[in-house]
Amino acid sequence: MIQYALKCSNDHSFDSWFQSAAAFDKLSVARMVTCAVCGCDKVEKAIMTPRVRPARATVAEQAPASPEPDQINMSTPSAEIEKVLSELRRTVEENSDYVGQDFAQEARKIHLGDAPERAIYGEAKPEDARALVEDGVPVAPLPFVPSRKTN
Repeated sequence: MIQYALKCSNDHSFDSWFQSAAAFDKLSVARMVTCAVCGCDKVEKAIMTPRVRPARATVAEQAPASPEPDQINMSTPSAEIEKVLSELRRTVEENSDYVGQDFAQEARKIHLGDAPERAIYGEAKPEDARALVEDGVPVAPLPFVPSRKTN
C-alpha cells in the first residue's frame, strides 16, 4: 500500500491510499481517482514529504514528542468533509438505482448494452471491481458504504 498527497484542478488537497504506484497510475488514466471534496476527476499527485521511520531501538529510546505546528495537517476541517460526503451520498441515492451485491454483474450488462443505461450503485468484491476496470467498464469507488436497503 502507498499513500499519496493529491490535488485536484480546483486546488483541493487530500490524501488517498493505493495498492501500488502502478494502481494509482492505472486508476488515474481511467479517471477513477476523484477529489474527496468536489468530485473532480482531474487529480494529480501533490508534492509531499516522505515518511521515514527511525530504527526500532531509536524509537524505544525517544520520549513521545508533540508535533511541531508546521507538521500538523491543517487542510480541510472534518466537519466540512462530512458535509460534502453527506451531500454526495444524498445525490447518489436520489439519482441512482441501488443494485446491492449485483453491482458488478449489472454494471457489465449496462456496459455491454444488455440492460438499459442508467446510473447505479452498489457493492462489489475487490476482484470483481478490478475486473470491471480492466475490461474498460466505467466505474468508480464511492467514499462511503451504501445504506442497506431491505425492500
